[in-house]
Amino acid sequence: MQLEMRNSRLLFLLPLALRLSRGALLAFVCMLPLVSCNEYTAVLKSNDYEYRYEAAKALYADGHYRQAAELLGMLLAPLKGTSYGEESLYMLAESNMKARDYESAAMFFKKYYQAYPKGLYMELSRFNSGYALYKQTPDIRLDQTSTIEAISEYQNFLDYCPGTSLKGQAHQIIYDMQDKLVRKEYLSAKLYFDLGTYMNNCIYGGSNYAACIVTAQNALKDYPYASPQLREDLSILVLRAKYHLARQSVEEKRLERFRDAVDEYYAFENDYPESKYMKEASSIYEYSEKVIARNGGLPDEEYLDGKKKSKQQKQEKENKKTE
Repeated sequence: MQLEMRNSRLLFLLPLALRLSRGALLAFVCMLPLVSCNEYTAVLKSNDYEYRYEAAKALYADGHYRQAAELLGMLLAPLKGTSYGEESLYMLAESNMKARDYESAAMFFKKYYQAYPKGLYMELSRFNSGYALYKQTPDIRLDQTSTIEAISEYQNFLDYCPGTSLKGQAHQIIYDMQDKLVRKEYLSAKLYFDLGTYMNNCIYGGSNYAACIVTAQNALKDYPYASPQLREDLSILVLRAKYHLARQSVEEKRLERFRDAVDEYYAFENDYPESKYMKEASSIYEYSEKVIARNGGLPDEEYLDGKKKSKQQKQEKENKKTE
């Protein structure tokens, strides 16, 4: 993907070169050794905007992206409305992108396609605006506002450029960012599950297990294109939480909730018949069926984290500790 993006970004240089007059092209070629010989300060002091613009392009071509961005930023207002305006704005965005100033890059790419909705670089600007936002997305434990903004930017790109050759790359980046949001939701649901019966943080009817269920189910609903592994992890978490919620329930709610756990098991088995969690899921199902058969009464065996231990075995273990 990086190779394709690199090639696509270089496309804009060809029309730039073709548009240069013979004299301007010669000046551009001669500028390469000039900017490489510490004459950048002299270029900044020059009042010849065309000369400074050619210097900026030379700096860009030579890999001095921060200097190119600085120079192009100074030229943005003077060149606005001229034949260089559109090219200079796009090159400014590209320079910031290559200098890894993604915040500035996103701003100038967006400024370009808003100023030139039918411009020569409109498609690349929309794509790269999303990519610059994507590069700013934070760790999943932090606020994901920028991730949501990047997804929106790519969705707008696909709407405005339905026939783009970059469609596959855009979709893949959207899926990656959606997975990031799903992982954040998974961590939130897992936190509720781990809190278990801890009461000081209980919501959704007074149960952290209920909060886990709601959070995980919302993630499954809101992100249908999340990776299969993430959806499987969320689904088993829902089943676990429903089982533990049923176990901690008062007697009048116990039977209904164990039936809900059985229904959840069937859904999980149908969606993930080869799941690595199937042994655990089957244990939950077997225990839940026993409770249902007893009309809500708890059997002698207790289930915990996929393992069965009879009360007799537990008592024997306790006796050995006291001996």
